[in-house]
Amino acid sequence: MSGAAHGASHPGRAVHGDGPVIELGSVPSLGASQRRGLAGSAAAAATRRRDVAADALDGTTLLAQGLTTDPDRLTAYQHLVGAPAQDRLPAGFVHVLAFPLANALMVRDGFPLPLLGLVHLANEVTQQRPVVLGEEVDVAVHAERLTAHHRGVSVDVVAEVGVAGEPVWRGVSTYLAKGYRLDGATADRAERPEWHAPQPTGAWRLEADLGRRYAAVSGDRNPIHTSTLAAKAFGFPRTIAHGMYTAARALAHLDEPDAFTWRAEFAAPIVLPSTVSVRAGTDGPARVLDAWAKRHQLHVTVTPRG
Repeated sequence: MSGAAHGASHPGRAVHGDGPVIELGSVPSLGASQRRGLAGSAAAAATRRRDVAADALDGTTLLAQGLTTDPDRLTAYQHLVGAPAQDRLPAGFVHVLAFPLANALMVRDGFPLPLLGLVHLANEVTQQRPVVLGEEVDVAVHAERLTAHHRGVSVDVVAEVGVAGEPVWRGVSTYLAKGYRLDGATADRAERPEWHAPQPTGAWRLEADLGRRYAAVSGDRNPIHTSTLAAKAFGFPRTIAHGMYTAARALAHLDEPDAFTWRAEFAAPIVLPSTVSVRAGTDGPARVLDAWAKRHQLHVTVTPRG
């Protein structure tokens, strides 16, 4: 990965990381990042160190400019998640464009949590307007908010996307490293209200090869989604669906507006293959979708803006 540290700013606004800005000459290879993450996670496991300093994030921002979209990849993504075939990029696909930078950030030397085994707790996207096929986008990624969690330590990875100096999309992915401890902080288990399955309005049939199919269009080849052996090593009976696949499918189901806030909460992983019940509805101005099999697994809200 090549790059140089400098004082560049994110298109349309100042970069939010409070450390160095590293502009990359090309999009980082997801495969290389994930191999490095595997090695780093193994090294971290060997040391058995689980304490994380509250100030462990160095504020580094990774910046890549002039990224473009492959039309065939976009079409394959739209087909897989059920989004309409059009030149407007689904908000989940913009996440896919930013994901290689997020992975590269999380495998940098000094990042306090291991990439392998991170649990995706939630994702929130604020979109000002759609990105259109043919537009060049600039992406800046940084990490913030190390937080004590009753099961470990969580972190927010923030991606900001601009077009010609205009900020158009911001995504916050919250990840959990189980078994880690944040120095000087504790967290009690949050009380979840009892959830009762409503009358479903539909169902999704998720096939056994879905993890491999989504990996092919997204580049996210985390082995818990593609290998039963790897999934079992992390305590799952079989491979599990990508959280961002289910969130993107929910967004397509709810009809993505031009400007909106989209929040997905991943209550539990979905094991493949599965038949998942869904219920779509409204809550005031928000469009809402819940998905479940044996228990509540996904809650998505889409709130129009403006």
